[in-house]
Amino acid sequence: MTLQQLTYLVTVADCGNITEAAEKLFISQPSLSAAIHNLEKEMGVTAFTRSNKGVTVTREGEELLSFARMLLEQADNMKEHFGNGERRTPKFSVSCQHYSFAVNAFVDLIKEYDADQYSFIIRETQTGEIIEDVASGKSEIGVLYLSEHNEDVILKLIKNNQLKFEEMFVAEPHVFICKDHPLAEKEMISMEDLQPYPYLVYEQGNNNSFYFSEEFISMLDFPKSIQVRDRATLFNLVIGLNGFTVSSGVIDQKLNGSSIIAKPLDVDKTMRIGIIKKKNIIFSRYASYYVDALKKHL
Repeated sequence: MTLQQLTYLVTVADCGNITEAAEKLFISQPSLSAAIHNLEKEMGVTAFTRSNKGVTVTREGEELLSFARMLLEQADNMKEHFGNGERRTPKFSVSCQHYSFAVNAFVDLIKEYDADQYSFIIRETQTGEIIEDVASGKSEIGVLYLSEHNEDVILKLIKNNQLKFEEMFVAEPHVFICKDHPLAEKEMISMEDLQPYPYLVYEQGNNNSFYFSEEFISMLDFPKSIQVRDRATLFNLVIGLNGFTVSSGVIDQKLNGSSIIAKPLDVDKTMRIGIIKKKNIIFSRYASYYVDALKKHL
């Protein structure tokens, strides 16, 4: 097995087509097919199913790709760390729940490494996809929270994907509401106070259960609930409908506007916000800087 074979494997998976991957790699199609076949034979797996439309990654192929991406990433990090005179394009990807501090840290990263060329990705996405992204190597870091109501399920999923959770911040749950909301003057808001208003939560797709929810309180605790996919829509509904959501209380007016405020929620529980990453890996310099930036904003 060689790093070149792993590069071929990842490129074919990304392109979904042997011919297109061969053109991208500047090699012949038969040579690429032979390299993939030899890798499959050595690993004892079938990475792709072939058809006239292209290739589809198998279940065991997904697992092989996860290791391939990790090894290629670590090889890049090693070359970058020791340096061999080759100029490299900065690359980094993070998947996170809908947190303003995660975006702020990403902004700091780009300002720090504002090169002529770079490829940085931030994905505000569903909880299950965050774990999948880090496990598959699509993202170097994931940002999410644990609490007593979800940690058994989420930690088991993290462990099963050979990942680890590192706690960074313990937050008291807060209610995000509009500054003109009828409850805006209260020092602390109770669950009973919130009953008349729409509860806004992020939709979680196929994993739309309480365990994967970004919000600390179950939708079942309130008679009115609305699910959304993005932060802008959620905050528009907070303002337009006197709705609310429940989160960490860490809010940024530059990103979210001055119309949204955070008020403590009267519950005896906490949110453990942290990162997930693969076990036994060396972070790229960009991942290390991003983690430091997260700590600063938290």
